[in-house]
Amino acid sequence: MIKIGIIGGTGYTGVELLRLLAAHPQADLRVITSRGEAGKQVAELFPNLRGHVRLAFSEPDPKALAGCDVVFSATPNGVAMTHARELVNSGVKLIDLAADFRLRDPATWEQWYGVPHACPELLAEAVYGLPEVNREKIRKARLIANPGCYPTAVQLGFLPLLARDLVDAQHLVADAKSGVSGAGKKAEVHTLFSEAADSMKAYAVAGHRHWPEIRQGLEAAYRKPVGLTFVPHLAPMIRGIHATLYARLTRPVEDLQALFEQHYAKEPFVDVMPAGSHPETRSVRAANVCRLAVHRPPNNSNGSGDTVVVLAVIDNLVKGAAGQAIQNMNILFGLDERAGLRQAGVLP
Repeated sequence: MIKIGIIGGTGYTGVELLRLLAAHPQADLRVITSRGEAGKQVAELFPNLRGHVRLAFSEPDPKALAGCDVVFSATPNGVAMTHARELVNSGVKLIDLAADFRLRDPATWEQWYGVPHACPELLAEAVYGLPEVNREKIRKARLIANPGCYPTAVQLGFLPLLARDLVDAQHLVADAKSGVSGAGKKAEVHTLFSEAADSMKAYAVAGHRHWPEIRQGLEAAYRKPVGLTFVPHLAPMIRGIHATLYARLTRPVEDLQALFEQHYAKEPFVDVMPAGSHPETRSVRAANVCRLAVHRPPNNSNGSGDTVVVLAVIDNLVKGAAGQAIQNMNILFGLDERAGLRQAGVLP
C-alpha cells in the first residue's frame, strides 16, 4: 500500500483527490491537512465521502507528512514551493497540483505569478506530469508538476500535428471554455450563480497564466519555438473544458484521423473519437479521459481547406487536475496506470 498525504484538502481538487483515492486499491490515506478545518471530519465537510473517508483534517505537521510515501499538494499557487524542499529531502515524493513547478524559468514564474520563487533550484529537477509526453521521466521523479487544466487539453490536441511537423507552428490558436470550478472554491463575484449562469464570456485575453505553460510544453515536444494565441472563456457549467484548436497545414496530409489514432493508440486516457465526431464535456464528467476529434473543414471556393480543427474535452477537476495527479502517482510507483481511474463519465 502507498502511504498518502494531502496538503490543503478542502478545495475542489482536494475533494476530487479524496473521492478517487478512496476507491484506489493501493491507496492508504494517512494525512489530510487544513489549518482552517483542523479537527473536523472529512465527511462532515464533504458528505459525499461519508463511509468512504474516515480521516479528520489536521494542522500541517512536517513529521506526519515525512512518514508518507507521496504527498499531494492541493494548495493555491505559491504554497507548495514553501515546503517542497523539506519534503523531497526527507525522501517523500511530491506531486504539486498548483503551478509552482510548471514553469522552468524563475523569472517567467515571477512575471506571471507576481512573487519570487521560493526554491528555484528545484525547477530544473521538477518533471512536468503530462504522462503522454513524459512517462519515462515521471517514473524516476522526486517532484512532479501536475499540468494545468487548459494546458492538458490544448497540448494533447496539438501534439500529434507538431510531432510530425505538419502545421504552421507560429500561428496556433486555442479557443477554450471552462466551467466555473476551474476558478477554485474561493468566493468571488464573477463565479456566483447569478453572475455566471445563462452567460458566457472571454477573460484574460491579454494574457493568461496558462499561456507560458502551454507554449513551454509544446516547444519541449516540438523542439522549436511556437507561436500561440490562447483565449479562455468562462462557461455556465460546473465542470469541464472544451478546447477548439486551429492550425494551418503546411504540407499535404492524406488521413488526419489515422494520424491521431496512431499517435494515441497506446494511451489509456486519450480517446480519439470516430471521424466527424463532436465530443461533449458531459461525456467526460468525473472521468480521467481526454476525448479528441479532428476535422478539416472547407475554407475556400473549391470546398477544400488547409485548416485543421481539433476538438478536445476534459473534466478540469479530473484529467485536468486530481485524476492526472493520481495517474502520475501510479506511474511513479510502478502500478497499472489505470488503477483507481477506471470510472466512466457521469450522465446526465
